[in-house]
Amino acid sequence: MSGSDAPRADPIAEEHVTVTFDYDGADRSGARAAGSARGGGVRRRRAADPQWGAYLEAADVRPTMIVGAHRTDDEDEMVRIREYSPPFDEQRFAAHEKFFMQDIRRWVRSRFGITMPAERTAVCGVSASGEFSIAMGLRRPDVYGAVFSASPGCGYRPPDVMPRVLPRTYLVAGTREPFFRDNAIRWADALRDAGAEVVMVERVGGHGDPFWAAEFPRMVAWAFGP
Repeated sequence: MSGSDAPRADPIAEEHVTVTFDYDGADRSGARAAGSARGGGVRRRRAADPQWGAYLEAADVRPTMIVGAHRTDDEDEMVRIREYSPPFDEQRFAAHEKFFMQDIRRWVRSRFGITMPAERTAVCGVSASGEFSIAMGLRRPDVYGAVFSASPGCGYRPPDVMPRVLPRTYLVAGTREPFFRDNAIRWADALRDAGAEVVMVERVGGHGDPFWAAEFPRMVAWAFGP
């Protein structure tokens, strides 16, 4: 799939709010919310991008809120991997999990005065953060009723024993990214074998924002209705 397959994304009028938290001794722009956008509880590689809300507007899916968290700006890619993928650094991952689960969610509740029931909340990630979305969904299905994982990396692989309760999971990967496609299929098979509801989509496309953005409205419509 190419970027032209995505719904036409016109600019949308909405409020964007950013807050900075202290994370691991350094300031991190921890949450950015588009208050009237159409999306689920969303995890992206970068901050919540208004354009992704515009894709949802163009697709006319159910109104929802997008909440995004900035990734680290450290040039060492392994710093990000250690935050996103449990096997590499359990302590670092646990600190990031706390930041994601407690600080950001507490801010969303206080800033917007909303509740986030699991059946109406998804965690989303692409590439390395696609691993993170799966990890968070498996660890906290009571919080995230759905997982959106696009082109997940393979540092985090299916465990031998799956949790008893599993979130619904939508995986997508492109035909021109075989490394990531194979890992998405690996997760789809493991989750299905464990009894989870799974969608595995393979489309023509490569590793990048246009491919992921084109699939995003379909993920949201699948999880929350058109």
